[in-house]
Amino acid sequence: MSTWVFGYGSLVWRPDFPHVEAVPGLVTGWARRFWQGSVDHRGVPGSPGRVLTLVREPEARCGGLAFRLAPAEEERVLAGLEHRERGGYAHQWLRVALWDGREARALAWRATPDNPHWLGPADPDALARQVLRAVGPSGPNPEYVLRLEARLAELGFLDDHTAGLAAALRRLRPTLSAAP
Repeated sequence: MSTWVFGYGSLVWRPDFPHVEAVPGLVTGWARRFWQGSVDHRGVPGSPGRVLTLVREPEARCGGLAFRLAPAEEERVLAGLEHRERGGYAHQWLRVALWDGREARALAWRATPDNPHWLGPADPDALARQVLRAVGPSGPNPEYVLRLEARLAELGFLDDHTAGLAAALRRLRPTLSAAP
């Protein structure tokens, strides 16, 4: 039996690992939020970027991509994801309703308030100001937000939190493109 991985952030637009299939899907009871600090990918110590986590919201539905891993690649891919998500994330199993009617039990990485990089909620303009200043080894923080917004739109997912942050970024820096 294959392992599935659920991506709701950068994995949606840059999975960067081999997989057998990628299927859009929804997790219920979870909301996507830019509440995690990044000092290893989209920011640096002293100037963290903002990246995503999932937070419990009983009525929420979060769209993303579920990736089925090839059994021969599972160990290597999961070790790579553990390394990629080392900045305050832990994995957990989620039920994903796939668009093709199947259901998958998938691993997802999410940050919680008890990790040292947790930043928590802020209004869209405060989030945008922080995102506009942040750049890290994986690139500028606005790229993360805008590429996610564009890919979610391609997949037909509406995410008010991501769209609100992207709109605030464009309002504060009108020269930003839809997807860098």
